[in-house]
Amino acid sequence: MLDGGEGTAAATQPLEWKFSQVFGERTAGEEVQEVDIISAIEFDRTGDHLATGDRGGRVVLFERTDAKDHGGHRKDLEMMDYSISRHPEFRYKTEFQSHEPEFDYLKSLEIEEKINKIRWCQTANGALFLLSSNDKTIKFWKIQEKKVKKICDFYVDLSRAMGNGPVVCSSMSTSSKPCMENGGCNESPFDYTSIETSLPSGGIPSLCLPVVNSHETSLVAKCRRIYAHAHDYHINSISNNSDGETFISADDLRINLWNLEISNQSFNIVDVKPANMEDLTEVITSAEFHPTHCNMLAYSSSRGSIRLIDMRQSALCDTHSKLFEEQEVPASRSFFTEIIASISDIKFAKDGRYILSRDYMTLKLWDINMDSGPVATFQVHENLRPKLCDLYENDSIFDKFECCLSGDGLHVATGSYSNMFRVFGCSEGSTEATTLEASKNPMRRQVQTPTRPSKSLGPLPRVLRRGADTSGVDVNGSAFDFTTKLLHLSWHPTENLLACAASNSLYMYYA
Repeated sequence: MLDGGEGTAAATQPLEWKFSQVFGERTAGEEVQEVDIISAIEFDRTGDHLATGDRGGRVVLFERTDAKDHGGHRKDLEMMDYSISRHPEFRYKTEFQSHEPEFDYLKSLEIEEKINKIRWCQTANGALFLLSSNDKTIKFWKIQEKKVKKICDFYVDLSRAMGNGPVVCSSMSTSSKPCMENGGCNESPFDYTSIETSLPSGGIPSLCLPVVNSHETSLVAKCRRIYAHAHDYHINSISNNSDGETFISADDLRINLWNLEISNQSFNIVDVKPANMEDLTEVITSAEFHPTHCNMLAYSSSRGSIRLIDMRQSALCDTHSKLFEEQEVPASRSFFTEIIASISDIKFAKDGRYILSRDYMTLKLWDINMDSGPVATFQVHENLRPKLCDLYENDSIFDKFECCLSGDGLHVATGSYSNMFRVFGCSEGSTEATTLEASKNPMRRQVQTPTRPSKSLGPLPRVLRRGADTSGVDVNGSAFDFTTKLLHLSWHPTENLLACAASNSLYMYYA
């Protein structure tokens, strides 16, 4: 990352992004249904699968196809040159209804089915596992291929096996051929009146029974656990632990620790609710486990701070191990200062050394060994600062943008308005600040004007501020469209492959 290393030289050159594929692209003039808008997106640990959730409570899975040979086995990615051969390709795998709209009669509160977060769990026995969450309920899903059992056309005569008389068989019409799956209907699929019987000379009746064979396989999603009734406020984060057994869920005031196998009990490990709610000064906005240390996690707040906690210190982690926040300049304070300082998303780097945070105006990269301030700050849309009053009026200032890091830690990315997203290089000396549009031609609105790090950086000489744009418009010279925003995106864990959600469309790009 900022410390340099083997990948630093390569990272000084901006990545060349190319369009890979799109799912669900709307045609010109097509009206998008609210339930079809993507609200969550996540690659699994291998990068072979991608999951999206929408506001209609559905989870859609995609599977990678370009890195497999004809036998279905994965090839060595290091031996494949995608720039010469072919770009990464995914295909639709399956979808299922994860959440339904509910109503809390005790609080007279409607609970919408919108998927807030999706997190992949460890695979086992060829099955896929994931957690999906709406505002109140988390569900643990198992997706597995199962054989579909069908009844053959012909019956088997039991009397022949007993050596009693001739074979008597009847045929079943294809129109009445039932199809049964495991765990299906308990009613008999047979029409017993159609079973042919005869009385051979031996006096023992012959009985013909249908034969059930497995012909094909289908993907079946089964809900294994439901984790509910543990949050009074809306769930904003779920995160799997590296131990493979536990996960956390966070709402505005509390973080709960769950065991994947126990759905009726959770442990409250963080509680910021004051005795008097009038004394409430900040709320929890995002939480994530450390990628390798199962005892450590971080959570962000609406005041722009990140707290690192160690669960070994106490059962209730009311005190933090480290606090990361940027010192405010008193002269720059305004009515909107606290609003735009609120952190909407945090992500640990793959090695756990750095934390990436996204507030309304910037991306910040934090070194967990240095709590005096961020080691790098990236301006996402500084040109909107003069428009904060308008953004407050139309509620756009409360939009929650996500952020992500590349697997090698050399690049970071986040979304913006007009379906734009920005990619920054975060290695030492990098000036990369690329703006792309979520469309089949991502460079259509691109103006490559990387800004060099500022020399006058105040008290933190290591802080880099890149990507600032002083104009009041986007890179195409037109006003920002605040109705189209790219809130959700995910970076492939090992390759330069980005998946971005723009309204109901899923765009994928590779570099």
